[in-house]
Amino acid sequence: MRIARFSIDGNVAFGAVEGDKPDELVLDIIKGIPFADFELSGTKVPLNKVRLLPPVLPNKVVAFGRNYAEHARELGNEVPDAPFAFFKPSTSVIGPGDEIQYPSFSNELHHEAELAVVIGRMCREVPRERVKDVILGYTCANDITARDVQKREKQWARAKGFDGACPLGPWVETDVDPSDLTIQCTVNGQQRQLGRTSEMIHSIEDLIVNITEAMTLLPGDVILTGTPTGVGPLNVGDEVAVTIEGIGTLTNKVIKRG
Repeated sequence: MRIARFSIDGNVAFGAVEGDKPDELVLDIIKGIPFADFELSGTKVPLNKVRLLPPVLPNKVVAFGRNYAEHARELGNEVPDAPFAFFKPSTSVIGPGDEIQYPSFSNELHHEAELAVVIGRMCREVPRERVKDVILGYTCANDITARDVQKREKQWARAKGFDGACPLGPWVETDVDPSDLTIQCTVNGQQRQLGRTSEMIHSIEDLIVNITEAMTLLPGDVILTGTPTGVGPLNVGDEVAVTIEGIGTLTNKVIKRG
C-alpha cells in the first residue's frame, strides 16, 4: 500500500494511493492514522486535486552517514567500521514539491539521494529478527547538505539540519523489499547519482538495532540509510529529483532564501 499525507480544503488527512498511471491516481481517505489499525473510508479524491505533504511528521530523523563505500571515498573519508549516526531536526522536513531554500550561510549546497525507513510503532532495543515488525514502510529522502559548512564545523547540526534540509516523499510504500532497489538522483533531468540499496555497508537491520540500543523510536520517526556515490552541487533554480525503484519520485526546486 502507498500511504500519502495530504491537505485539501484546509484539512489534513492520510490516504491510500490507488492507480498506476500518474494522471489517474486517486486517494482513498483513511479513517484514523496509519500507525494503528485503520480502515479505508471509500471516499476518494483525485491526487491532482490535493497538495501532498511530507508523508509523516517525525519526532526525529536519524541519519546514517558514509553507509556506501564509494560515497565515503569520493569525499575523502574512511569507511566506518560501525554505523555512524547524526540527527536532522523535525523542522528540516519538507514534502514533495516544496521548495528548498538555499541557506544564506552556505556557498556549496549538495544533494544526497537516500532510502528512508518510516517507523510504525514505538520501539527500543529491537532484536534483529524483529526489525521488520517495527517498520511501517519506505519513502524517498534527500539529505540536503551545506558541504562547505560540514567541512568547516565539527558538528553537522547546521550543515544538515537547516530548514528544508530533509525533503521526504512522495508517500510511504508499505509493500516493497528494500534490500536491492535502484536509487537515483537527477538535477534538471540530468542523472547525478545511480546506485542500489544492496551496496549499503550496514543493512537496515544493522541501523535499527544500532540506534535502538541507545534510544526509543516513535511512530513516524524516520531513518535515513545513506547515499550512493555521485553527490554534487545544487544551485538556485535547479530541480532535483530522487527516484527509488518500487516507491516513487520526490521532486523539489531550489530557490533563493529570502
